[in-house]
Amino acid sequence: MKDKAGKTQGQAKQKMHEGQQQAQQRGQQAQQRGEQAAQRGEQAAHRGEQAAQRGQQTTQERGRQMTERGRQNIDDTEREMRDRFDQDYDA
Repeated sequence: MKDKAGKTQGQAKQKMHEGQQQAQQRGQQAQQRGEQAAQRGEQAAHRGEQAAQRGQQTTQERGRQMTERGRQNIDDTEREMRDRFDQDYDA
């Protein structure tokens, strides 16, 4: 009887130890998943920052292009006015 009780107690301790190990492994896996999720979040934030920078650069470039076109239009208009003036008074 004592042997059977001792054996049962030993098996119970073994199962308890296995349960603790499994719980510890699950905790470690959950921690790893949390760390991976945090890394993915940081990567997504970085990609967002890069996209914002590209958008800002594109906007600045468009502004420069529009300014240059405006200057060209003014120059063209002034040239046309001079040509018309010259034509009107050459006749």
